[in-house]
Amino acid sequence: MTEIFPTTSQETRTRILEAAVKVFATKGYHDTKVDDIVSESHSSKGAFYFYFPSKQDIFLALSDTFAELLESRLTQAMENETRGLQQMDAALIASLGLFSQYRGLAKIALVQAVGLGAIFEERRRLINDRLTRIIQMRLECAIQEGSIPEQQTEIAARAWVGTLNEIVTHWIYTGTPSLEESLPSLRKFLARSIGISEERIQAGDS
Repeated sequence: MTEIFPTTSQETRTRILEAAVKVFATKGYHDTKVDDIVSESHSSKGAFYFYFPSKQDIFLALSDTFAELLESRLTQAMENETRGLQQMDAALIASLGLFSQYRGLAKIALVQAVGLGAIFEERRRLINDRLTRIIQMRLECAIQEGSIPEQQTEIAARAWVGTLNEIVTHWIYTGTPSLEESLPSLRKFLARSIGISEERIQAGDS
């Protein structure tokens, strides 16, 4: 019998989303068909369309899922630290760890959404804006407490997001260098970019 209204709704939706990550990451957006996702998820077209009106909708849902995960990890990591450089370290470790853990999702949100049209580009921009706001707020707090010099925090935050995007995008395409290997150099570069002295960088802001 054809499955029309799934009985284990959340499990079915999750299975379809996980299958979509695999298929999109392998085939790309344009070459992926709904049938591919249905087959990979071992569900039915009825189940797919019950949750997602179209291929575009499930792609956007995956982008939103990744953005929410990243925002949550970054916020939690930084809230667990009290000093500026430790917060930066925690944020970098958390974000690079998330990219490594969910490489397929990262590929969808950061790489495949580029050039797919206005609605996809708008969603990608919103993800960047959310990350920028998180970083900007932390930089403003650091200025208020005297940890870093006065500066244009939005510009600095967008530069950080752009740098991280470039490092991760290159890794997604090539696999090198590993995100773990990139961390020390990335940490130093970002710290210098906001005026943290070499002494403090070496000392870990202690």
